[in-house]
Amino acid sequence: MSQSDTAPKAGARQWWGLAVLVTPSTLLFMMLTILFLAAPNMAADLNPSSTQLLWILDIYGFVMAGFLVAMGVLGDRIGKRLLMVIGALVFAGISIAAALTTSPELMIAWRAILGLAAAMMIPATLGLIFVLFADAKQRGVAIGVWAGGISAGVALGPLLSGLLLEGFGWEATFLVAVPIMALVVIGAPLLLPEHKDPTAKIDLFSALLLVGGLLAIIYGIKRFAAAEPAGASIALLAAGVLVGLWFVIRQLRAEKPLLDVRLFANRTVAGALAVFLLSAAALGGVYSLFTQYLQQVQELSPLQAGLSILPAAAVLIVVSTLSPVFARRFRPGNVIAIGLLTQVIGYILFTQLDAGAGLALVIASFVITYPGVAPSMALTTDLVVSSVPPEKAGGASGLATTANDLGISVGVAVIGSVGIASYRNQIGELLPDGLPADAAAAASDSVDAAMATAPELPGGLGEQLIAAAQQAFTGGLNTAAIVSAVIAALAAIIAATVLRHVAPTGKAQQEADTTMG
Repeated sequence: MSQSDTAPKAGARQWWGLAVLVTPSTLLFMMLTILFLAAPNMAADLNPSSTQLLWILDIYGFVMAGFLVAMGVLGDRIGKRLLMVIGALVFAGISIAAALTTSPELMIAWRAILGLAAAMMIPATLGLIFVLFADAKQRGVAIGVWAGGISAGVALGPLLSGLLLEGFGWEATFLVAVPIMALVVIGAPLLLPEHKDPTAKIDLFSALLLVGGLLAIIYGIKRFAAAEPAGASIALLAAGVLVGLWFVIRQLRAEKPLLDVRLFANRTVAGALAVFLLSAAALGGVYSLFTQYLQQVQELSPLQAGLSILPAAAVLIVVSTLSPVFARRFRPGNVIAIGLLTQVIGYILFTQLDAGAGLALVIASFVITYPGVAPSMALTTDLVVSSVPPEKAGGASGLATTANDLGISVGVAVIGSVGIASYRNQIGELLPDGLPADAAAAASDSVDAAMATAPELPGGLGEQLIAAAQQAFTGGLNTAAIVSAVIAALAAIIAATVLRHVAPTGKAQQEADTTMG
Protein backbone atom coordinates (compact mmCIF):
# COMPACT_ATOMS: atom_id res chain seq x y z
CA MET A 1 0.00 0.00 0.00
CA SER A 2 1.41 3.39 -1.00
CA GLN A 3 1.72 6.38 1.28
CA SER A 4 -0.92 8.13 -0.83
CA ASP A 5 -3.46 5.42 0.08
CA THR A 6 -2.95 5.92 3.83
CA ALA A 7 -2.68 9.73 3.88
CA PRO A 8 -5.74 11.60 5.19
CA LYS A 9 -7.96 13.17 2.56
CA ALA A 10 -8.51 16.92 2.50
CA GLY A 11 -11.98 18.25 3.31
CA ALA A 12 -13.89 21.41 2.50
CA ARG A 13 -11.82 23.49 4.92
CA GLN A 14 -8.59 22.62 3.10
CA TRP A 15 -10.06 23.44 -0.31
CA TRP A 16 -11.30 26.81 0.97
CA GLY A 17 -7.80 27.30 2.35
CA LEU A 18 -6.47 26.64 -1.15
CA ALA A 19 -8.66 29.49 -2.42
CA VAL A 20 -6.99 31.79 0.14
CA LEU A 21 -3.59 30.73 -1.25
CA VAL A 22 -4.38 30.83 -4.97
CA THR A 23 -6.18 34.20 -5.05
CA PRO A 24 -3.22 36.33 -3.86
CA SER A 25 -0.78 34.24 -5.92
CA THR A 26 -2.76 35.07 -9.05
CA LEU A 27 -2.77 38.75 -8.14
CA LEU A 28 0.95 38.86 -7.29
CA PHE A 29 1.93 37.47 -10.70
CA MET A 30 -0.71 39.64 -12.35
CA MET A 31 1.27 42.60 -10.99
CA LEU A 32 4.13 41.60 -13.31
CA THR A 33 2.05 42.60 -16.33
CA ILE A 34 -0.81 44.78 -15.07
CA LEU A 35 1.11 48.01 -15.68
CA PHE A 36 1.85 47.20 -19.33
CA LEU A 37 -1.39 48.83 -20.50
CA ALA A 38 -1.32 51.47 -17.77
CA ALA A 39 2.16 52.67 -18.79
CA PRO A 40 1.03 55.41 -21.24
CA ASN A 41 -1.48 56.87 -18.73
CA MET A 42 1.06 56.70 -15.92
CA ALA A 43 3.74 58.26 -18.12
CA ALA A 44 1.45 61.19 -18.92
CA ASP A 45 0.98 61.93 -15.20
CA LEU A 46 4.41 61.08 -13.75
CA ASN A 47 6.50 62.14 -16.77
CA PRO A 48 9.23 59.51 -16.29
CA SER A 49 12.08 59.06 -18.74
CA SER A 50 11.91 55.92 -20.88
CA THR A 51 14.54 54.32 -18.64
CA GLN A 52 12.59 55.19 -15.50
CA LEU A 53 9.44 53.71 -17.04
CA LEU A 54 11.28 50.44 -17.66
CA TRP A 55 12.41 50.42 -14.03
CA ILE A 56 8.82 50.96 -12.90
CA LEU A 57 7.71 48.00 -15.02
CA ASP A 58 10.43 45.51 -14.10
CA ILE A 59 11.86 46.36 -10.64
CA TYR A 60 8.93 44.51 -9.03
CA GLY A 61 9.85 41.23 -10.67
CA PHE A 62 13.58 41.56 -9.97
CA VAL A 63 13.12 42.17 -6.25
CA MET A 64 10.53 39.42 -5.96
CA ALA A 65 12.82 36.94 -7.75
CA GLY A 66 15.86 37.95 -5.72
CA PHE A 67 14.17 37.50 -2.34
CA LEU A 68 11.88 34.50 -3.01
CA VAL A 69 14.25 31.88 -1.61
CA ALA A 70 15.31 34.03 1.36
CA MET A 71 11.70 34.73 2.28
CA GLY A 72 10.92 31.04 1.99
CA VAL A 73 13.53 30.35 4.67
CA LEU A 74 12.25 33.27 6.79
CA GLY A 75 8.75 31.78 6.55
CA ASP A 76 10.10 28.48 7.84
CA ARG A 77 11.71 30.36 10.71
CA ILE A 78 8.83 32.56 11.94
CA GLY A 79 5.88 30.75 10.40
CA LYS A 80 4.63 30.59 6.82
CA ARG A 81 1.15 31.89 7.61
CA LEU A 82 2.47 34.76 9.73
CA LEU A 83 4.88 35.91 7.02
CA MET A 84 2.13 35.71 4.39
CA VAL A 85 -0.15 37.92 6.51
CA ILE A 86 2.69 40.41 7.09
CA GLY A 87 3.37 40.44 3.36
CA ALA A 88 -0.32 41.07 2.62
CA LEU A 89 -0.42 44.02 5.04
CA VAL A 90 2.74 45.53 3.52
CA PHE A 91 1.44 44.96 -0.03
CA ALA A 92 -1.88 46.66 0.73
CA GLY A 93 -0.26 49.66 2.42
CA ILE A 94 2.35 50.21 -0.28
CA SER A 95 -0.27 49.79 -3.01
CA ILE A 96 -2.15 52.74 -1.52
CA ALA A 97 1.09 54.76 -1.33
CA ALA A 98 1.89 53.94 -4.98
CA ALA A 99 -1.57 55.03 -6.10
CA LEU A 100 -0.98 58.44 -4.48
CA THR A 101 2.53 58.91 -5.91
CA THR A 102 3.39 61.78 -8.25
CA SER A 103 7.15 61.10 -8.57
CA PRO A 104 8.68 58.49 -10.90
CA GLU A 105 11.56 57.94 -8.45
CA LEU A 106 9.12 57.19 -5.63
CA MET A 107 7.12 54.91 -7.92
CA ILE A 108 10.25 52.84 -8.59
CA ALA A 109 10.82 52.59 -4.82
CA TRP A 110 7.22 51.56 -4.13
CA ARG A 111 7.30 48.91 -6.86
CA ALA A 112 10.50 47.52 -5.35
CA ILE A 113 8.88 47.24 -1.91
CA LEU A 114 5.84 45.59 -3.49
CA GLY A 115 8.24 43.02 -4.98
CA LEU A 116 9.65 42.37 -1.51
CA ALA A 117 6.14 41.94 -0.07
CA ALA A 118 5.29 39.54 -2.91
CA ALA A 119 8.41 37.53 -2.08
CA MET A 120 7.12 37.19 1.49
CA MET A 121 3.88 35.64 0.25
CA ILE A 122 4.64 33.40 -2.73
CA PRO A 123 6.82 30.76 -0.97
CA ALA A 124 4.26 30.56 1.83
CA THR A 125 1.42 29.89 -0.61
CA LEU A 126 3.23 26.93 -2.15
CA GLY A 127 4.61 25.65 1.18
CA LEU A 128 1.20 25.68 2.86
CA ILE A 129 -0.28 23.60 0.03
CA PHE A 130 2.05 20.79 1.14
CA VAL A 131 0.81 21.28 4.72
CA LEU A 132 -2.88 21.30 3.75
CA PHE A 133 -2.84 18.31 1.39
CA ALA A 134 -1.23 15.12 2.66
CA ASP A 135 -2.74 12.95 -0.07
CA ALA A 136 -0.40 12.96 -3.08
CA LYS A 137 -3.18 12.99 -5.70
CA GLN A 138 -5.07 15.83 -4.02
CA ARG A 139 -1.80 17.72 -3.55
CA GLY A 140 -1.06 17.32 -7.25
CA VAL A 141 -4.47 18.81 -8.11
CA ALA A 142 -3.92 21.66 -5.64
CA ILE A 143 -0.48 22.49 -7.07
CA GLY A 144 -1.98 22.40 -10.56
CA VAL A 145 -4.67 24.87 -9.52
CA TRP A 146 -2.01 27.09 -7.92
CA ALA A 147 0.20 26.99 -11.04
CA GLY A 148 -2.83 27.65 -13.24
CA GLY A 149 -3.68 30.68 -11.13
CA ILE A 150 -0.19 32.06 -11.62
CA SER A 151 -0.36 31.49 -15.38
CA ALA A 152 -3.75 33.17 -15.51
CA GLY A 153 -2.41 36.10 -13.51
CA VAL A 154 0.43 36.74 -15.94
CA ALA A 155 -1.92 36.32 -18.89
CA LEU A 156 -4.84 38.40 -17.67
CA GLY A 157 -2.97 41.30 -16.04
CA PRO A 158 -3.35 43.58 -19.09
CA LEU A 159 -7.05 42.70 -19.45
CA LEU A 160 -7.77 43.66 -15.85
CA SER A 161 -5.71 46.79 -16.38
CA GLY A 162 -7.80 47.69 -19.44
CA LEU A 163 -11.04 47.19 -17.53
CA LEU A 164 -9.83 49.34 -14.63
CA LEU A 165 -8.47 52.08 -16.88
CA GLU A 166 -11.76 52.32 -18.73
CA GLY A 167 -13.57 53.50 -15.60
CA PHE A 168 -10.75 54.76 -13.39
CA GLY A 169 -7.20 56.08 -13.63
CA TRP A 170 -3.96 54.08 -13.57
CA GLU A 171 -4.10 54.34 -9.76
CA ALA A 172 -6.76 51.63 -9.78
CA THR A 173 -4.22 49.07 -11.00
CA PHE A 174 -2.60 49.40 -7.57
CA LEU A 175 -5.73 49.81 -5.45
CA VAL A 176 -7.26 46.57 -6.78
CA ALA A 177 -4.77 44.73 -4.57
CA VAL A 178 -6.15 46.20 -1.33
CA PRO A 179 -9.40 44.15 -1.03
CA ILE A 180 -7.57 40.97 -2.11
CA MET A 181 -4.96 41.43 0.59
CA ALA A 182 -7.71 42.17 3.12
CA LEU A 183 -9.19 38.74 2.32
CA VAL A 184 -5.79 37.16 2.96
CA VAL A 185 -5.37 38.93 6.30
CA ILE A 186 -8.84 37.79 7.41
CA GLY A 187 -8.98 34.37 5.79
CA ALA A 188 -5.49 33.04 6.51
CA PRO A 189 -5.88 32.77 10.33
CA LEU A 190 -9.33 31.20 9.89
CA LEU A 191 -8.56 28.59 7.23
CA LEU A 192 -4.81 27.96 7.17
CA PRO A 193 -2.63 26.13 9.70
CA GLU A 194 0.63 27.63 10.89
CA HIS A 195 3.83 25.82 9.97
CA LYS A 196 7.37 26.68 11.00
CA ASP A 197 10.85 25.23 11.44
CA PRO A 198 12.63 27.10 14.27
CA THR A 199 15.99 25.63 13.17
CA ALA A 200 15.86 27.32 9.74
CA LYS A 201 18.57 29.93 9.21
CA ILE A 202 18.27 32.82 6.77
CA ASP A 203 21.25 34.25 4.92
CA LEU A 204 20.09 37.80 4.27
CA PHE A 205 23.51 38.86 2.96
CA SER A 206 23.31 36.27 0.18
CA ALA A 207 19.86 37.56 -0.77
CA LEU A 208 21.25 41.11 -1.00
CA LEU A 209 24.14 39.87 -3.14
CA LEU A 210 21.72 38.16 -5.53
CA VAL A 211 19.49 41.23 -5.92
CA GLY A 212 22.47 43.62 -6.08
CA GLY A 213 24.18 41.62 -8.82
CA LEU A 214 21.01 41.41 -10.90
CA LEU A 215 20.21 45.10 -10.60
CA ALA A 216 23.77 46.19 -11.44
CA ILE A 217 23.77 44.12 -14.63
CA ILE A 218 20.33 45.32 -15.68
CA TYR A 219 21.15 48.96 -14.89
CA GLY A 220 24.26 48.67 -17.05
CA ILE A 221 22.22 47.29 -19.94
CA LYS A 222 19.66 50.08 -19.61
CA ARG A 223 22.40 52.71 -19.64
CA PHE A 224 23.68 51.28 -22.92
CA ALA A 225 20.15 51.49 -24.34
CA ALA A 226 19.89 55.11 -23.19
CA ALA A 227 23.23 55.93 -24.90
CA GLU A 228 24.79 56.90 -21.56
CA PRO A 229 28.62 57.07 -21.27
CA ALA A 230 29.99 53.59 -21.96
CA GLY A 231 32.57 53.61 -19.16
CA ALA A 232 30.05 53.70 -16.33
CA SER A 233 27.82 51.15 -18.09
CA ILE A 234 30.70 48.69 -18.50
CA ALA A 235 31.69 49.24 -14.86
CA LEU A 236 28.16 48.40 -13.72
CA LEU A 237 28.09 45.23 -15.81
CA ALA A 238 31.47 44.15 -14.45
CA ALA A 239 30.40 44.90 -10.88
CA GLY A 240 27.21 42.89 -11.36
CA VAL A 241 29.13 39.89 -12.69
CA LEU A 242 31.62 40.06 -9.81
CA VAL A 243 28.83 40.29 -7.21
CA GLY A 244 27.12 37.33 -8.88
CA LEU A 245 30.36 35.34 -8.72
CA TRP A 246 30.70 36.24 -5.04
CA PHE A 247 27.15 34.99 -4.48
CA VAL A 248 27.90 31.65 -6.18
CA ILE A 249 31.13 31.12 -4.22
CA ARG A 250 29.33 31.94 -0.96
CA GLN A 251 26.62 29.37 -1.75
CA LEU A 252 29.18 26.67 -2.58
CA ARG A 253 30.95 27.23 0.73
CA ALA A 254 27.83 27.42 2.87
CA GLU A 255 26.72 24.38 4.86
CA LYS A 256 23.08 25.39 4.24
CA PRO A 257 23.13 27.67 1.18
CA LEU A 258 20.35 30.13 0.51
CA LEU A 259 20.25 28.91 -3.10
CA ASP A 260 21.67 25.46 -3.73
CA VAL A 261 23.64 26.21 -6.90
CA ARG A 262 24.81 22.59 -6.95
CA LEU A 263 21.35 21.72 -8.24
CA PHE A 264 22.46 23.17 -11.58
CA ALA A 265 24.80 20.19 -11.93
CA ASN A 266 21.62 18.18 -12.49
CA ARG A 267 21.09 18.12 -16.25
CA THR A 268 17.30 18.25 -16.02
CA VAL A 269 17.26 21.10 -13.52
CA ALA A 270 19.76 23.18 -15.51
CA GLY A 271 18.07 22.47 -18.85
CA ALA A 272 14.50 23.09 -17.69
CA LEU A 273 15.37 26.33 -15.87
CA ALA A 274 17.48 27.64 -18.76
CA VAL A 275 14.66 26.94 -21.22
CA PHE A 276 12.04 28.59 -19.03
CA LEU A 277 14.20 31.61 -18.27
CA LEU A 278 14.98 32.15 -21.97
CA SER A 279 11.41 31.61 -23.17
CA ALA A 280 9.94 33.92 -20.52
CA ALA A 281 12.59 36.57 -21.26
CA ALA A 282 11.89 36.38 -25.00
CA LEU A 283 8.20 36.94 -24.32
CA GLY A 284 8.51 39.59 -21.58
CA GLY A 285 10.14 42.29 -23.66
CA VAL A 286 7.90 41.87 -26.69
CA TYR A 287 4.83 41.66 -24.44
CA SER A 288 5.55 45.03 -22.81
CA LEU A 289 6.28 46.70 -26.16
CA PHE A 290 3.25 45.09 -27.80
CA THR A 291 0.83 46.50 -25.22
CA GLN A 292 2.23 49.99 -25.87
CA TYR A 293 2.01 49.37 -29.63
CA LEU A 294 -1.70 48.61 -29.31
CA GLN A 295 -2.34 51.96 -27.64
CA GLN A 296 0.23 54.28 -29.21
CA VAL A 297 0.29 52.92 -32.77
CA GLN A 298 -3.04 51.14 -33.21
CA GLU A 299 -4.58 53.91 -31.06
CA LEU A 300 -6.79 51.54 -29.06
CA SER A 301 -8.24 52.47 -25.70
CA PRO A 302 -6.88 50.51 -22.71
CA LEU A 303 -10.03 48.35 -22.65
CA GLN A 304 -9.84 47.67 -26.38
CA ALA A 305 -6.16 46.76 -25.99
CA GLY A 306 -6.97 44.42 -23.12
CA LEU A 307 -9.70 42.72 -25.13
CA SER A 308 -7.27 42.37 -28.05
CA ILE A 309 -4.95 40.36 -25.79
CA LEU A 310 -7.78 38.17 -24.45
CA PRO A 311 -7.79 35.60 -27.30
CA ALA A 312 -4.08 34.92 -26.83
CA ALA A 313 -4.53 34.72 -23.04
CA ALA A 314 -7.37 32.23 -23.47
CA VAL A 315 -5.25 30.03 -25.76
CA LEU A 316 -2.35 30.26 -23.29
CA ILE A 317 -4.53 28.95 -20.45
CA VAL A 318 -5.83 26.09 -22.63
CA VAL A 319 -2.33 25.11 -23.77
CA SER A 320 -1.05 25.32 -20.18
CA THR A 321 -3.80 22.91 -19.14
CA LEU A 322 -3.13 20.48 -22.01
CA SER A 323 0.68 20.51 -21.79
CA PRO A 324 0.87 18.02 -18.87
CA VAL A 325 -1.51 15.74 -20.82
CA PHE A 326 0.79 15.82 -23.87
CA ALA A 327 3.81 15.26 -21.62
CA ARG A 328 2.34 11.94 -20.48
CA ARG A 329 2.56 10.59 -24.04
CA PHE A 330 5.46 12.54 -25.53
CA ARG A 331 8.83 13.60 -24.16
CA PRO A 332 8.42 16.86 -22.19
CA GLY A 333 11.47 18.34 -23.91
CA ASN A 334 9.83 17.85 -27.31
CA VAL A 335 6.52 19.32 -26.10
CA ILE A 336 8.36 22.41 -24.84
CA ALA A 337 10.45 22.68 -28.03
CA ILE A 338 7.36 22.62 -30.26
CA GLY A 339 5.82 25.40 -28.20
CA LEU A 340 8.96 27.49 -28.52
CA LEU A 341 9.16 26.96 -32.27
CA THR A 342 5.59 28.24 -32.46
CA GLN A 343 6.81 31.30 -30.56
CA VAL A 344 9.55 31.80 -33.14
CA ILE A 345 6.95 31.87 -35.93
CA GLY A 346 4.99 34.46 -33.98
CA TYR A 347 8.05 36.65 -33.49
CA ILE A 348 8.79 36.47 -37.22
CA LEU A 349 5.26 37.75 -37.86
CA PHE A 350 5.98 40.61 -35.44
CA THR A 351 8.95 41.65 -37.56
CA GLN A 352 6.53 42.20 -40.47
CA LEU A 353 4.22 44.59 -38.62
CA ASP A 354 4.26 48.25 -39.60
CA ALA A 355 2.48 51.33 -38.30
CA GLY A 356 -0.42 50.74 -40.68
CA ALA A 357 -0.88 47.02 -40.03
CA GLY A 358 -4.45 45.81 -39.69
CA LEU A 359 -5.61 44.90 -36.18
CA ALA A 360 -6.53 41.34 -37.27
CA LEU A 361 -2.91 40.64 -38.27
CA VAL A 362 -1.67 42.18 -35.03
CA ILE A 363 -3.94 40.01 -32.87
CA ALA A 364 -3.16 36.89 -34.93
CA SER A 365 0.57 37.45 -34.45
CA PHE A 366 0.16 37.56 -30.67
CA VAL A 367 -2.20 34.55 -30.61
CA ILE A 368 0.58 32.52 -32.26
CA THR A 369 3.35 33.97 -30.08
CA TYR A 370 1.92 34.05 -26.58
CA PRO A 371 0.79 30.42 -26.02
CA GLY A 372 4.22 29.17 -27.09
CA VAL A 373 5.56 29.82 -23.59
CA ALA A 374 2.79 27.72 -22.00
CA PRO A 375 4.46 24.25 -22.19
CA SER A 376 7.64 25.45 -20.46
CA MET A 377 5.55 27.38 -17.93
CA ALA A 378 3.36 24.36 -17.17
CA LEU A 379 6.06 21.66 -17.11
CA THR A 380 9.15 23.33 -15.61
CA THR A 381 8.25 23.06 -11.92
CA ASP A 382 7.42 19.35 -12.14
CA LEU A 383 10.53 18.63 -14.25
CA VAL A 384 12.78 20.39 -11.75
CA VAL A 385 11.22 19.07 -8.53
CA SER A 386 10.85 15.47 -9.73
CA SER A 387 14.51 15.28 -10.81
CA VAL A 388 16.03 15.97 -7.37
CA PRO A 389 15.96 14.02 -4.08
CA PRO A 390 12.93 14.71 -1.84
CA GLU A 391 15.03 16.63 0.69
CA LYS A 392 15.98 19.12 -2.04
CA ALA A 393 12.45 19.55 -3.44
CA GLY A 394 11.87 22.81 -1.55
CA GLY A 395 14.97 24.48 -2.97
CA ALA A 396 14.18 23.16 -6.44
CA SER A 397 10.62 24.53 -6.39
CA GLY A 398 12.03 27.87 -5.24
CA LEU A 399 14.33 27.90 -8.25
CA ALA A 400 11.45 27.18 -10.61
CA THR A 401 9.28 29.95 -9.15
CA THR A 402 12.20 32.37 -9.26
CA ALA A 403 12.80 31.59 -12.94
CA ASN A 404 9.18 32.49 -13.72
CA ASP A 405 9.14 36.13 -12.70
CA LEU A 406 12.87 36.66 -13.25
CA GLY A 407 12.51 35.64 -16.89
CA ILE A 408 9.67 38.07 -17.57
CA SER A 409 11.51 40.89 -15.79
CA VAL A 410 14.76 40.23 -17.65
CA GLY A 411 12.84 40.34 -20.92
CA VAL A 412 11.19 43.65 -20.07
CA ALA A 413 14.55 45.10 -19.04
CA VAL A 414 16.84 43.75 -21.76
CA ILE A 415 14.61 43.30 -24.81
CA GLY A 416 12.58 46.34 -23.83
CA SER A 417 15.84 48.30 -23.79
CA VAL A 418 16.66 46.98 -27.26
CA GLY A 419 13.31 48.25 -28.50
CA ILE A 420 13.84 51.67 -26.93
CA ALA A 421 17.38 51.94 -28.34
CA SER A 422 16.04 51.08 -31.80
CA TYR A 423 13.30 53.70 -31.44
CA ARG A 424 15.86 56.36 -30.53
CA ASN A 425 18.10 55.40 -33.43
CA GLN A 426 15.24 55.80 -35.91
CA ILE A 427 13.26 58.74 -34.58
CA GLY A 428 15.93 61.36 -35.35
CA GLU A 429 15.70 60.69 -39.08
CA LEU A 430 11.89 60.69 -39.05
CA LEU A 431 11.18 63.90 -37.14
CA PRO A 432 9.46 66.56 -39.30
CA ASP A 433 11.26 69.75 -40.30
CA GLY A 434 10.55 72.82 -38.18
CA LEU A 435 10.00 70.88 -34.98
CA PRO A 436 10.88 72.96 -31.87
CA ALA A 437 13.99 71.77 -30.03
CA ASP A 438 12.17 70.90 -26.81
CA ALA A 439 9.57 68.85 -28.70
CA ALA A 440 12.32 67.04 -30.63
CA ALA A 441 14.13 66.24 -27.38
CA ALA A 442 10.97 64.87 -25.78
CA ALA A 443 10.09 62.77 -28.83
CA SER A 444 13.63 61.39 -28.97
CA ASP A 445 13.30 60.02 -25.43
CA SER A 446 10.10 57.97 -25.75
CA VAL A 447 6.97 57.43 -27.78
CA ASP A 448 4.89 58.46 -24.74
CA ALA A 449 6.60 61.85 -24.63
CA ALA A 450 6.11 62.27 -28.39
CA MET A 451 2.38 61.58 -28.08
CA ALA A 452 2.05 63.97 -25.14
CA THR A 453 3.91 66.74 -27.02
CA ALA A 454 2.12 66.43 -30.38
CA PRO A 455 -1.20 68.11 -29.40
CA GLU A 456 0.70 71.24 -28.34
CA LEU A 457 2.22 71.76 -31.81
CA PRO A 458 0.69 74.09 -34.43
CA GLY A 459 -0.83 73.09 -37.75
CA GLY A 460 -0.08 69.64 -39.11
CA LEU A 461 3.21 69.40 -37.23
CA GLY A 462 1.62 67.40 -34.44
CA GLU A 463 0.22 64.82 -36.85
CA GLN A 464 3.61 64.49 -38.54
CA LEU A 465 5.27 63.94 -35.15
CA ILE A 466 2.74 61.26 -34.22
CA ALA A 467 3.32 59.45 -37.53
CA ALA A 468 7.10 59.61 -37.05
CA ALA A 469 6.89 58.32 -33.46
CA GLN A 470 4.55 55.49 -34.45
CA GLN A 471 6.84 54.42 -37.27
CA ALA A 472 9.94 54.52 -35.05
CA PHE A 473 8.21 52.63 -32.24
CA THR A 474 7.01 49.94 -34.64
CA GLY A 475 10.60 49.63 -35.87
CA GLY A 476 11.70 49.15 -32.27
CA LEU A 477 9.11 46.39 -31.85
CA ASN A 478 10.35 44.73 -35.06
CA THR A 479 13.94 44.77 -33.75
CA ALA A 480 12.91 43.41 -30.35
CA ALA A 481 11.01 40.60 -32.08
CA ILE A 482 14.15 39.58 -33.98
CA VAL A 483 16.07 39.30 -30.70
CA SER A 484 13.22 37.34 -29.11
CA ALA A 485 13.04 34.96 -32.08
CA VAL A 486 16.75 34.14 -31.70
CA ILE A 487 16.36 33.60 -27.94
CA ALA A 488 13.28 31.39 -28.36
CA ALA A 489 15.02 29.33 -31.06
CA LEU A 490 18.00 28.80 -28.73
CA ALA A 491 15.62 27.73 -25.95
CA ALA A 492 13.92 25.25 -28.33
CA ILE A 493 17.28 23.70 -29.20
CA ILE A 494 18.15 23.33 -25.51
CA ALA A 495 14.75 21.75 -24.78
CA ALA A 496 15.08 19.25 -27.63
CA THR A 497 18.67 18.26 -26.80
CA VAL A 498 19.42 18.76 -23.10
CA LEU A 499 16.00 17.43 -22.02
CA ARG A 500 15.77 14.59 -24.56
CA HIS A 501 16.60 12.02 -21.86
CA VAL A 502 13.45 12.85 -19.86
CA ALA A 503 10.82 10.19 -20.54
CA PRO A 504 7.11 10.95 -20.95
CA THR A 505 5.62 11.40 -17.48
CA GLY A 506 3.04 8.68 -18.06
CA LYS A 507 5.76 6.15 -18.83
CA ALA A 508 7.82 7.27 -15.84
CA GLN A 509 4.79 6.85 -13.56
CA GLN A 510 4.14 3.35 -14.92
CA GLU A 511 7.74 2.37 -14.22
CA ALA A 512 7.51 3.80 -10.70
CA ASP A 513 4.28 1.87 -10.02
CA THR A 514 5.87 -1.33 -11.33
CA THR A 515 8.88 -0.84 -9.07
CA MET A 516 6.64 -0.24 -6.03
CA GLY A 517 4.60 -3.30 -6.91
